[in-house]
Amino acid sequence: MTVVDHGSVIIALPEIESHFSTDLPTVQWIILGYALAISVLLLPMGRLGDLVGRKQVYIGGLVIFVLAAALAGTSPSLNLLIGAKVLQGVGSAMIQGNGMATIISVFSGEERGKALGFHLSVVGTGAIAGPALGGILVSALGWRSVFFVNVPIGLITIAVSLLVLAGGTANRSPRESSSLDRPSFDWGGALLSAFALLALLLVVGNLNRMGWDSPAILIGALTGVSSLGVFIWWELRSAAPMLDLRLFRRKLVALGIAAGWIAFLGTSAARFMMPFYLQRVLEYSPRDIGLLMIPPALCMVIVGPVTGQLSDRFGWRPFTFSGLALSAVAWFVLATRLSETSSVALVIAMLMLQSTGTALFNSPNNSSIMSAVERSSYGVMSSLTQLVRNSANVISVAVATAVIVFTMGSLGVEASLDAVSPEVAGAFVRGLNRVFWMMGGLLVIGMIIVLARGERRREAPEVVRHTDSRGAESNKGGRG
Repeated sequence: MTVVDHGSVIIALPEIESHFSTDLPTVQWIILGYALAISVLLLPMGRLGDLVGRKQVYIGGLVIFVLAAALAGTSPSLNLLIGAKVLQGVGSAMIQGNGMATIISVFSGEERGKALGFHLSVVGTGAIAGPALGGILVSALGWRSVFFVNVPIGLITIAVSLLVLAGGTANRSPRESSSLDRPSFDWGGALLSAFALLALLLVVGNLNRMGWDSPAILIGALTGVSSLGVFIWWELRSAAPMLDLRLFRRKLVALGIAAGWIAFLGTSAARFMMPFYLQRVLEYSPRDIGLLMIPPALCMVIVGPVTGQLSDRFGWRPFTFSGLALSAVAWFVLATRLSETSSVALVIAMLMLQSTGTALFNSPNNSSIMSAVERSSYGVMSSLTQLVRNSANVISVAVATAVIVFTMGSLGVEASLDAVSPEVAGAFVRGLNRVFWMMGGLLVIGMIIVLARGERRREAPEVVRHTDSRGAESNKGGRG
């Protein structure tokens, strides 16, 4: 539901821009505000699920998400609409911060890749349905319908979640059975991380509008970096840190997170720019764009589960490396071949190749990270992998936008995405070419990191506590 919402709202942005008589940089804050809220709250919500139980946080997030969708659909002004999306981001952070952790907590280490692969297939299904549904709804019922559609679907999802999570162990935190031993929530770490992320992401999001030398940008950057330093100091000295930074001493964790961040940094901008290219340059309708986005997402649905299961058997490195390589090839082809008159078949073929690369990379990489942490940290660590994705999304779009508008300005065209049309398509596409070169280069760096982090196929047995029929406990080696 959250992925469908994101994809459908992107398709609706031009209609929202027209309805409120604004410009694209302003209406883009519907997406950026949502992403900021998720990024700021992912770590605290994941850790909260570890401590109090994932079911409560997960279903609470669904309730907030649905209420915010209704508010967005009835918004009389753009400011209220942006505010509703920020609130929806709060709910989405609660969902994303606990969904993956709930799934992998009921699978053994030898099947973790399979679990993550099927999780990725659900994301891919949402990526198919989002643009397609958004295009159909916008064309038939207007832009408000992309928000209203979440209300009935969300209510059904809440009911199903209450039933599915009612009696199992997956929704309970490993520490939930003993409230006396449960560590307190690290409010200091949560506030410091939220403040640092908000400052840094706001700086990135406003660079194009305010400029690198703006006093507000410089102060924001200094504030963000200082807050990040204080957060690290706090977490290293906390008895019960929200995020145990000592985990980054483990090679699989540190380099896995780095590779994941670079992978999303090198791919996310395309999800924003290519529908824009198809609509503003090739002049396809929102409905047609939604249909064109189905084949790339279908690659993720099909390849994700297969890759996850194969990585359980053969290790992670062959899949993470080849996934980044395929994505890099796709971007280098578009960097050299994309023009204002390109065939849509070329665009979709390269997007399919890149989606296949993402499916090859994502599940094995996340599986390798989760293999190196304890189950009691699944929530906060899975949230960290989601934060890596969301923060990279924000930065990738901001940097790509900066490159494109700078290129347009240097070629004598109005330096704004809002000015893109078939008449000035050449300057816009030149900027896109540069963006694809940049993203392809980032993915090559990711490939180097994957090779440097090495491989580990087997995990140490995990001690599992069993209770016999008399209530006595015994320790037995379990599969990690």
